[in-house]
Amino acid sequence: MGAQARLTADPRPEPVAYLVLCFFFGLSGGIIGKIKGSSFVLWFLISALVPIAGLLAALLYRNERDEVRRQCPTCGKVLKLHDAVCTRCGTDLEFPEVAIEPESAALRR
Repeated sequence: MGAQARLTADPRPEPVAYLVLCFFFGLSGGIIGKIKGSSFVLWFLISALVPIAGLLAALLYRNERDEVRRQCPTCGKVLKLHDAVCTRCGTDLEFPEVAIEPESAALRR
């Protein structure tokens, strides 16, 4: 009877298989996030902790390289148009009269 009990399959999945699955979901989410101009580490963690939903979120997230940019009038740093405060000097930014083309358009040249 002891030999027969050892031959039955354990219905619980192995934790190593789940960790490998989480790693590869995290890796693919991180790569997609990096391609879209965001943080690899951030999307790796999101996609690894919540495998399917994290990868879908990385796929549906906006592309940071398609954002119109502007230049800070005080220090000259180029920022995204939606930034209200300069991250370098702390100047409150008004809506600019002239915008700079997105990074994706500049890279195509």
